[in-house]
Amino acid sequence: MSQPDSDIMVRPQMLVLEGYLATWDIKSCEPHGKTTFGSKTTHVIASCPGTEQDDSFFVKEFPSKEPDSRAMALGEFESMKAMYLANPHFVPRPIDFFSWESFVPLPDGQVQTIRRNSLLFEFLPLIPDVQPSPTQMAQNLATLHTQSESPTGKFGFHVPTYPGNIPQYTKWEEKWERFFAKALCQALDQEIRVKGQHPLLDALVPVLFDEVIPRLLRPLESDGRTVKPSLVHGDLWFGNSGVWNAPSSLGEEGPRAAVFDAACVYAHNEYEFGQWRPACNKFGPEYLEAYHKIVPKSEPKEDYDGRLDLYKLKFNTHVSALFPANAGLREQMLGDIKDLVQRFGSEQQ
Repeated sequence: MSQPDSDIMVRPQMLVLEGYLATWDIKSCEPHGKTTFGSKTTHVIASCPGTEQDDSFFVKEFPSKEPDSRAMALGEFESMKAMYLANPHFVPRPIDFFSWESFVPLPDGQVQTIRRNSLLFEFLPLIPDVQPSPTQMAQNLATLHTQSESPTGKFGFHVPTYPGNIPQYTKWEEKWERFFAKALCQALDQEIRVKGQHPLLDALVPVLFDEVIPRLLRPLESDGRTVKPSLVHGDLWFGNSGVWNAPSSLGEEGPRAAVFDAACVYAHNEYEFGQWRPACNKFGPEYLEAYHKIVPKSEPKEDYDGRLDLYKLKFNTHVSALFPANAGLREQMLGDIKDLVQRFGSEQQ
């Protein structure tokens, strides 16, 4: 078996000793793909004892230096499990979540124990540089959003989830407006913590919460209207999607869309598309068009663009908090707030 540098791979000893692959014969274990925030990913080929057939697995190890490493891993695993239950054709099958220890010798002769957290998935051979088509994404997201059911009937998620290495708000709430307001408040607190206060925030944030959010979200749950808590991926930028060629053994041979690195919540289904609003994303208006041919826009439809811009603010605020040194992301967030207050505040600011 090939043995790359142990610092850039998931250790095969761990796979043999822990979890799902404990009795499997590990054939190869190679670094695979690109990651962010210090995670390491590995393609593992193994065969089950008594068979001659090799199976492929994908292992993601979360950075041990992150204080929330275990929570990050658990949040992604529970997210992918929930998505797989709602639409098993859209995500790689999540198999196992496990914590384990590795031992690193130090120059003074001591041994450092490092606690590591890893996820095991089935391996999907993605086609390089190919993005799902609008139809593929629309059909799969429509299934995910409409077939999923919140276990509590509320908005939130049962464990914290992490877009990047910062948690988002996931506590259960009865009303969508209340959930979103708390989620945005947490994201703003995180952003201000790393980038500091700004005079515009002092002036505009009260208007945002007192006027803009009620103006855009309260009508969704007024006059007999309700919002279904739908399972959303929660971090669906184009880098978390791909296409793979499904074999004929699965019944439908050919290209299939796949998404990964989920940070789920049960939310208003349109919340998913706030991430698609920034210009840097490759999911253009043709993707939304295809989706809404299957799932209509929520009423009142005249507020649709405003709602998506409000949802975009939540994602842009979180991203600004993720990258403290990037001043441009703070400016983008401030521009979003100014735009929303000008359009939906009771007075021009």
